[in-house]
Amino acid sequence: MPDTNRTLIVGPANVGKTTETARALERWLETRGSDGVVVLDFAPEVERDGRVLGGRLDRVTTVPDTVWSGVLDAHAPRSEGADDEAALALARDNAARARSLLDEAPADPTAVFVNDATIPFQADGAIEPLRRYCASATLVVANAFESDELGTQNPVSQHERAALEAFRTWADRVVELDEPHGRD
Repeated sequence: MPDTNRTLIVGPANVGKTTETARALERWLETRGSDGVVVLDFAPEVERDGRVLGGRLDRVTTVPDTVWSGVLDAHAPRSEGADDEAALALARDNAARARSLLDEAPADPTAVFVNDATIPFQADGAIEPLRRYCASATLVVANAFESDELGTQNPVSQHERAALEAFRTWADRVVELDEPHGRD
């Protein structure tokens, strides 16, 4: 993975997106140190059919105290919402709390690592707040869920797909994972 620009890692659940993001973080820290490093972890942890979908970066690596880390205690709208409107309400709550994390994050980051990047944008699909935050970073590595397994017709899934397409357009490089591997 390159040390500059914007990399997006996509794939279905449990194929190693978080692990690959953690490896990129570890490589950056080993070669460049923690100055200006920001971790934004938006991943909910949900169990479905006996398996955990998603997961935080700290499940696969240790994020040093010298790194600014913003962790969203995220809802999983499609799993937790009783209907489309309830799911959208949960997505809106995620979005509001993610905006607060972005407001608290250090200005002008050098490197930004984003776990489950589309979660804050499931309410409207507009990724501009994160794009704006990452504008000055030398490196951005983000991962995102990409699959039909959680539905396609509900509003949360439609907004997530719009956000994913915007991330794909914004990224300099897209890594598509489709086979389980790594430390997950």
